[in-house]
Amino acid sequence: MSEQEAISRRKIIHIDMDAFYASVEQRDHPEYRGKPIAVGHEEQRGVVAAASYEARRFGVRSAMSSLRARKLCPELIFVPGRMEVYKDVSRQIHAIFHDYTDLVEPLSLDEAFLDVTENKPGIELAVDIAKEIKRRVKEELHLVASAGVSYNKFLAKVASDYRKPDGLCTIHPDQALAFIDRLPIEAFWGVGPVTAERMHRMGIHDGRTLREYSLQGLTRVFGKAGQLYYDFARGVDPRPVVAERVRKSVGCERTLERDITARASVVIELYHVANELVGRLSRAGFRGNTLTLKIKFGDFTVRTRSVTVPDELTNLAVILPIAKRLMNEIDYSNHPIRLIGLAVSNPRESDAGKWIQLELPFR
Repeated sequence: MSEQEAISRRKIIHIDMDAFYASVEQRDHPEYRGKPIAVGHEEQRGVVAAASYEARRFGVRSAMSSLRARKLCPELIFVPGRMEVYKDVSRQIHAIFHDYTDLVEPLSLDEAFLDVTENKPGIELAVDIAKEIKRRVKEELHLVASAGVSYNKFLAKVASDYRKPDGLCTIHPDQALAFIDRLPIEAFWGVGPVTAERMHRMGIHDGRTLREYSLQGLTRVFGKAGQLYYDFARGVDPRPVVAERVRKSVGCERTLERDITARASVVIELYHVANELVGRLSRAGFRGNTLTLKIKFGDFTVRTRSVTVPDELTNLAVILPIAKRLMNEIDYSNHPIRLIGLAVSNPRESDAGKWIQLELPFR
């Protein structure tokens, strides 16, 4: 059997919990069931961390400002987040996964890939394992999951999104190209709004039109990502399910109480973010050589700047001056700053840790 044949015979499941944070709150608080809720804080600078499906019908989405969410859905109920509870529920979900395979690659608290080509119960069909997992999550944890089944990670991920909520979709190898042909380019893994708009200008709107482009043409426009898009359009994704993932960065960000443009205010806020970053680096035991600055303006546009230095970035005396230099590269005189973020990446191989869930603030 060739390597390509072995890859095409893999059995990959992607499990994605439906509106995870919001669903946990509705499970634990019967008064919220059937009502539009948002996990987050209702305040001027608040951000929606998760929205129930009742709220999504009004257009409320995660990462949306709380003010915008309230305008879309006047009856929206804001619920403070409980990260420790979500972590505990996630551990219970992953315990169910491990009853079937130890090849579990977590993407977040509520999302994971499973390679069930060889599985503990010896179940022949991956779709039957997906059905069992969905049933157990519902019966044991009173939550709902969607599942996608295919022979690679790209198609399993797409399949899990296809019939949400409470979805189950299988894409067989002999059906893959026909499925991809109809798939909107926005549904491709790694294609965000900016990339999608760029593709639309190139005449690429779905998998069929993407496949018409040569590898050379795609890499010329999208760089290394062009190879990924070229392969995805052909149903190719050889990436294995990896049970442990290397931690690639440690970062933090702060949404400001008000938009700022004054340099003195920016420097003060940058100091606070850098100081918090140093604490996180120390707790994680993480050492890297690349510092990335993220700025979000009042109109929600984002700018980033990065630099790699010879010294390890572990203390404030090293990080803060570099952060200031990066900030000097961004013109914010006429663009009030809403959010400042810093992250350290590019770890040495010997210092890389295992996968961890990064926590975002609920405001």
